[in-house]
Amino acid sequence: MLTILGFAMIATFLVLIMTKKMSPIAALVLIPALFCVAVGQGAQLGDYVIEGVGNLAPTAAMLMFAIVYFGVMIDVGLFDPIVRGILKFCQADPMRIVVGTAVLAAIVSLDGDGSTTFMITVSAMYPLYKRLKMSLVVMTGVAATANGVMNTLPWGGPTARAATALKLDASEIFVPMIPALAMGLLAVFVLAYVLGIRERKRLGTLTLDEALAREPEPETVSAGTGTGTGGKDRLRKGTGASASGTGTGSAASAGGTEKEGADDDEFQGLDPNRPTLRPKLYWFNAGLTAALLTAMIMELMPIPVLFLLGAALALTVNFPHMPDQRARIAAHADNVLNVSGMVFAAAVFTGVLTGTGMVEHMADWVVGAVPEAMGPHMAIVTGLLSLPLTYFMSNDGFYFGVLPVLAEAGAAHGVSPLEIARASLAGQALHMSSPLVPAVYVLVGMAKVEFGDHTRFTVKWAVLTSLVVLAAGILFGIM
Repeated sequence: MLTILGFAMIATFLVLIMTKKMSPIAALVLIPALFCVAVGQGAQLGDYVIEGVGNLAPTAAMLMFAIVYFGVMIDVGLFDPIVRGILKFCQADPMRIVVGTAVLAAIVSLDGDGSTTFMITVSAMYPLYKRLKMSLVVMTGVAATANGVMNTLPWGGPTARAATALKLDASEIFVPMIPALAMGLLAVFVLAYVLGIRERKRLGTLTLDEALAREPEPETVSAGTGTGTGGKDRLRKGTGASASGTGTGSAASAGGTEKEGADDDEFQGLDPNRPTLRPKLYWFNAGLTAALLTAMIMELMPIPVLFLLGAALALTVNFPHMPDQRARIAAHADNVLNVSGMVFAAAVFTGVLTGTGMVEHMADWVVGAVPEAMGPHMAIVTGLLSLPLTYFMSNDGFYFGVLPVLAEAGAAHGVSPLEIARASLAGQALHMSSPLVPAVYVLVGMAKVEFGDHTRFTVKWAVLTSLVVLAAGILFGIM
């Protein structure tokens, strides 16, 4: 019964948010609460929620202060050279912009933290997508899938969890997987190219000077229709528009038209005259960010502590006056509240899913459903199961709860635990868009994309990328 209710709870949640019948925060709280009562454990709901909140509190703290930190870095102009460099490379070509998104997300993912990756990627790319009226779900989908593949780095989380759960060396798991993961990353770049070509056909292209000098006039764009006017005809000079984006031009979003003046904040990252710039402190801020990322990789301190210290130091040095500090915190309060609120709401979902025993029963049912004849192919089975299981449960739940069972079943048929561990990494491209991953809320929040829209667009491409990784692993004899 718990197995059926567990799958029903997840299915209900996904249907409601994808059809936009409920907001993600409301669904993450109310749906599990309802199912907790349905399984007869309503009296324990408070305990489950408090336990879930306790487990995710460090993550919420990390995200809160990370948003403040990188928000300040954006304000003071640390990422302006990145934006300008990407703009010069992309030349206002939608195809280059989408490919640039994938490359940037993959490079920044080397720090092993999804939230950091999404903050930097969206900060750099969002103004370009908005200025050219490109689909924002293309940006979030490509960034999430690229980060999912790179999330398999030994310091990224899944590989370390697999090594710990099966008592293996992380390098023995990861190093042989490099060719398969490289094929997965190549698949992401090919996907970005294809999606970029589709956007180019829909929107047309501009020269760099035209993109900077002109502002899009109000119009309705039908996303994904494959139709659109050419670049030169599509963009007109707006009222008071400037290259810095401080004018009062407007941009159309998919399915509707935005009001005049909506781009003021959206192009603030490209405004060379904004009052928050601190050019004299550029190298200090760059050094502080490099030191922060290095400390994260070396695990000198817990990540929440590092970002807390980094945010406090960045605010104090760049904005020594209290009114200025309060203004910067207030400027990013909306993102902080949205993301941290989503994380704590997700704590209700994971708390109920784990506390009621639904996760355990679902995992046992899935493992038990594997036919005996598939025993010698348990590595492939593990790879296929990693797609839905890492999407519907946390990495901790999968790697510490399910993976040891799969490894035992494989060992009974002569399959090495190393093969099982490597296969378990195949689903990470999909996992990064799971509603149980806090970082994805940073991505959709900063990109101003509905989570349901992101899910509908991304899941199919993420599944395809995961299958490419699995197929490459089989082809190269890794699993």
